[in-house]
Amino acid sequence: MQIALPTAMLAGLSPEQFMHKHWQKKPLLVRQAFDPAPSPASLKELAALAARDDVESRLVTAFDGEWKLKQGPIARLPAMSKPGWTLLVQGLDQHLAEGRALLDLFRFVPEARLDDLMLSVASDGGGVGPHFDSYDVFLIQLAGQRRWRIAAQRDAVLRDDVPLKIIANFKAEEEFVLQPGDMLYLPPGWAHDGVAVGSGCITGSVGFRASSVEGLAAELLPRLLDDVDSASKLYADPRQEATAEPARVPPALLDFARRAVEAAVQRPQALERALGEALTEPKATVWFEPGEPLAPGRDAVLDRRSRMLYDAAHVFLNGESFRAGGRDAALMRSLADNRVLGAAEVARLSPDARELLDQWTEDGWVQPQTP
Repeated sequence: MQIALPTAMLAGLSPEQFMHKHWQKKPLLVRQAFDPAPSPASLKELAALAARDDVESRLVTAFDGEWKLKQGPIARLPAMSKPGWTLLVQGLDQHLAEGRALLDLFRFVPEARLDDLMLSVASDGGGVGPHFDSYDVFLIQLAGQRRWRIAAQRDAVLRDDVPLKIIANFKAEEEFVLQPGDMLYLPPGWAHDGVAVGSGCITGSVGFRASSVEGLAAELLPRLLDDVDSASKLYADPRQEATAEPARVPPALLDFARRAVEAAVQRPQALERALGEALTEPKATVWFEPGEPLAPGRDAVLDRRSRMLYDAAHVFLNGESFRAGGRDAALMRSLADNRVLGAAEVARLSPDARELLDQWTEDGWVQPQTP
């Protein structure tokens, strides 16, 4: 990706300029960011996906002013002629190649931050109410029209009488009607309310990961303990005196526990390994179809569901870490950055790295390029 070149997708800004001026700072409205508008999925395809139990979906209705939320699978949708409903289908990049292609246009943001592509389809007046997200979002109008009202609202209060996180005191500051091909970027925390104007409104939402301190710690700590030596030093207290307070935690045991945690974090490359594995761990609904070893002369392509990252010492793929150095590391990093490794590059892999690539294709993590 040419990150220094201006692009219509970002209103004539280069990705570098966009990240400097807008990312996590202020909204950006882009008229005709896409011409024509992308079409990752039709209403019929979205309905079929929503009916599957391996696809995350939700149906939001506001019939007669009463908000309701139904979690998928959604066996049957209301008629498009009935106003006030919205279907949300998560993870289109995992299920459709067209969804993955649209998501890939936003890889000027580190992939470690990129989450997924959600599509929503709505009848006239459909929406999910005024709300705010804790992450950045690109809202792409794919079909029909949607009216967005936004505000940098810092005093938001959520309603407690509905099954959605709807802002009770929403006060719009700006309003836009998006046509097919238009896009609106919003930083985290910006209040927004999108309502379909007419039937057949389809909107794409490119979302990003925003881990909390507690959430990230909960993911990393179990991985940090994976490689702890089971034969390591055991706690001992030969100087422990008799106690009249048997329920009190001994200070020496607390110090031992603190040193144990610090030692787990400080082991060489331990935190780096744990972070890379956590960031590439597939979601619970993701599964891969087994394949065959890569035939000679074929390009290798990451499966659309695969997440691949790297650091100075590792490559990470679908929750697993691999040490890599030299030419093999450079080639694997190319696969991660470009999501494809040409046949000539595959041929340059060492025998061990080539064997690893074949294992990935057998696992379904990597696919041969379609001729």
